[in-house]
Amino acid sequence: MSRRLWAAGVAGGLFGAGLALAGMTDPRRVLGFLDVAGDFDPTLAWVLASALLVSALGQFWLRRRQRPWCAERFELPAAQAVDTRLLLGAALFGVGWGWVGYCPGPALAALAVGAREALWFMPAMAAGFWLHDRWLR
Repeated sequence: MSRRLWAAGVAGGLFGAGLALAGMTDPRRVLGFLDVAGDFDPTLAWVLASALLVSALGQFWLRRRQRPWCAERFELPAAQAVDTRLLLGAALFGVGWGWVGYCPGPALAALAVGAREALWFMPAMAAGFWLHDRWLR
């Protein structure tokens, strides 16, 4: 197994385990976070704050390196403008997330732990990816 594939597997497994441990495989957590006028659940705020802290520390550490471990160079996004496509994509993502309580990472983690909701969400998400790619062509 290549070093790059191994690193991706470890990172994905750690990410999924963290989501499962934090309870993010339960869409009711996300929906409870969005229900600010009702049965509010602040768990997602703590998960997001923790993720932001880990990401900031990782970015600080990585920027001191000359090159990544598993690639020849860092590949940063070229596009930096906020455009209509980005805003529409973010809005669509947010509506879907608020509607069902899943986004791709937690949905995969939920599928791994046998959540029934993920069994219908994953094919719907894959169909959305497929439609998006077809629309771009």
